Amino acid sequence: MAAQQNPQEAWRLRPDGVRLESLDVFRGATIAAMMLVNNPGTWEAVYPPLRHAEWHGWTFTDLIFPFFLWIVGVAMTLSFAKRVARGESKSRLVLHALRRSAVIFALGLFLAGYPFFSLSTLRIPGVLQRIAVCYLIATLIFLYNGVRWQIAWTAVFLAVYWVLMKLVPVPGYGAGNLDKVGNFAQYVDSLFLSGHMWAATKIWDPEGIVSTLPAVSTTLFGILTGHLLRARWSSEERTAWMFVSGNVLIVAGLALGMWLPINKNLWTSSFAVFMAGMALSTFAFCYWVVDVRGCRKWAKPFSIYGMNAIAVYVLAGVLARTLGLIKLSSEGGNTITLKEWIFRMFFAPLASPVNASLLYALCFVLVLYGMAWVMYRRRWFIKI
Repeated sequence: MAAQQNPQEAWRLRPDGVRLESLDVFRGATIAAMMLVNNPGTWEAVYPPLRHAEWHGWTFTDLIFPFFLWIVGVAMTLSFAKRVARGESKSRLVLHALRRSAVIFALGLFLAGYPFFSLSTLRIPGVLQRIAVCYLIATLIFLYNGVRWQIAWTAVFLAVYWVLMKLVPVPGYGAGNLDKVGNFAQYVDSLFLSGHMWAATKIWDPEGIVSTLPAVSTTLFGILTGHLLRARWSSEERTAWMFVSGNVLIVAGLALGMWLPINKNLWTSSFAVFMAGMALSTFAFCYWVVDVRGCRKWAKPFSIYGMNAIAVYVLAGVLARTLGLIKLSSEGGNTITLKEWIFRMFFAPLASPVNASLLYALCFVLVLYGMAWVMYRRRWFIKI
């Protein structure tokens, strides 16, 4: 990692040479939403849309991770296409992707282990780990395949996952089981990741091995959108095509959900298609407002967030974990964490539990924005 004056992620160019600021805005809004839902004042009082769906179905919170993977694909197309045009070899770009993936994966392991780093129980899957794997696989597909084959690979990953989940029998449960225990993804995770899965479940992981297949398709959907953005069309034509394509994918995802339910924890094929449509339609609106209509002032905070998205994510993870580990003595002699003390002292007296919890989360987002703003003002853009 290094600080750069002109961050690759922040200066995306449209085909006409104008900065594509909407991508930074969309990335920043996504990471800000991630900070919001990950850091309530108390998990005992959270509005339902700010929680993940219990199993089948989706909420606002379930949009965030697929949006981020989709953005990775869009940015990859715009960045690599520019570098190929400068004459860089594919082998050099593959080495770049390998190094970047390794760093992102390592950051994910760091957050999973911080601060005790117990290797015997270290969670191996995770958000950054999935981003790293999807980025690497999608890079190889992008560099060595044309657009038609990229579309084909997107469909292949979705179809293979569908077949595995619906047709491959799991010992003791049979084929086609989609419950939390006994589905094919959970079975594979239990074989290879036992003891190294999400602490909240211990027996399955939402970023597990098999569900990475459709997650790669989510990234590839972003790559295909990047091709659309590079097309020699007018801004209005690009916007229209994104809206139309996005809505087609939304309808297709809902239709597929009748046979394979939309499920973020399993990252089902219907979920991948539906969320790609949601991302495309939402970004189309952002693109139209920010880059086509030129309404940028309101979006500047999100743009600042988006310029150091992974750095903000890591800082947030370290800060949240630290606040939850520092112990203080309460008036009754009980021990509480620093986070609990802050919440009880400054937020709980202000509103009902659910609103106080939301207010804490909003303040957490603002604190992280302050860090991002300092980095922006000092021109510290973390390039991985």
